[in-house]
Amino acid sequence: MRILVVEDEKKVATFIKKGLEEENYAVDIAYDGEEGLALAQMNEYDVILLDIMLPKLDGREVLRRIRGNGSSVPILILTAKDSVEDIVSGLDSGSDDYLTKPFSFAELVARIRALLRRRTGEKKDTLTAGDLSLSVSTRRARRGSREIELTAKEYALLEYFMRNPNRILTRTLISEHVWDYDFDPTTNVIDVYVNYLRKKIDRGFEKKLIHTIRGSGYMLKG
Repeated sequence: MRILVVEDEKKVATFIKKGLEEENYAVDIAYDGEEGLALAQMNEYDVILLDIMLPKLDGREVLRRIRGNGSSVPILILTAKDSVEDIVSGLDSGSDDYLTKPFSFAELVARIRALLRRRTGEKKDTLTAGDLSLSVSTRRARRGSREIELTAKEYALLEYFMRNPNRILTRTLISEHVWDYDFDPTTNVIDVYVNYLRKKIDRGFEKKLIHTIRGSGYMLKG
């Protein structure tokens, strides 16, 4: 899943980015409100983490404009402003959650997972497709009785497939959600990783789950 962090404190932004990448999220950073708004309008994100006190454009104005454009992307406000009035104002402005600084990184990750579940309508920790299961919290995959070992990027790719079953996922969509802003679209790295995943998920099973849709992309058929 791809996350946008809009945070002007570079140490905080770097800390969040590093931690989220260790959790297998693709992360982009904006250091001011104007850049954050531009990235939010340019790309499709699964979650946005938004500070309030930002240079160039206030966080609440960024939030207002994102919602004004009709976007329903989950937005979690991260801010040092912790009064009840600030929290109510942030939620009423269109944010989905509000976390005050300093915060526990474990709590931040748990809130992100909750926002993702809410957006996709999931009720449980484990994603399933046929006899394939994936635990979001432990990042462990299993097909039938076989446990499947995944690298960080393979896990991120499989999670994206399993959150979008029976849907054609183009290479552009995959790059936008599994890789970050620096991804080079001229490479064949997506096809390489899909092949890695296909070998681990489908090899030895009669029913194949990952399918190539010629001229379009890939699909996970549950």
